[in-house]
Amino acid sequence: MPTPRRAPSGAAVLRPELTEAVVEAVLSELAEVGHGRLSMQRVAARAGVGKSALYRRWAGKDEMVMDVVGRFGVPAEPPPDTGSLCGDLRALVVGMRDWLDHPRLSAIVPDLLAESRRSPGLAEAFRERLSGPRRDRSREVLARAVARGEITAEQADGVEAELVVDLLGSVPFWRVAVHGGPIDDQGATALAELVARGMTAPR
Repeated sequence: MPTPRRAPSGAAVLRPELTEAVVEAVLSELAEVGHGRLSMQRVAARAGVGKSALYRRWAGKDEMVMDVVGRFGVPAEPPPDTGSLCGDLRALVVGMRDWLDHPRLSAIVPDLLAESRRSPGLAEAFRERLSGPRRDRSREVLARAVARGEITAEQADGVEAELVVDLLGSVPFWRVAVHGGPIDDQGATALAELVARGMTAPR
């Protein structure tokens, strides 16, 4: 009779209730003191866990931060298919707007971007966990527009496409980080229409 398999001792797993406590602690610390002053010790104390529990799960602070923030970063489901390029672009803008409008992420994301300029490791993690997947969603929307015949394949895979992807993310971010408030529904529609009109205009 085979011996029942036992979960390995010291596995890099936190119990669900502890995981949620750590997530809340990381978000609160980032929002209150920023990435520069955040430490594994402060997070452990705030979450009520031992520091060793964090190190069993994450190699260091940057990995922990990006794992936690990444949970709120990019939806698992595909971007909405509204049936038109303009509608899909608007859905992307609104999704970005709503993400940045999160009560704590609106303070955390600009801080992480500033810190990533001083930390190549954090910059790479930011691209891998947040900006990269969001850019992929935008490219998926452009690929749909090619399939519908709204734009050409060249437009969806070149310099123009990269500029479109930048616009969809940078305008909502600029509104939050500089003007202190999210882009409204009217602004989201206007941005989507502007970009769609530029891509679909006769050449």
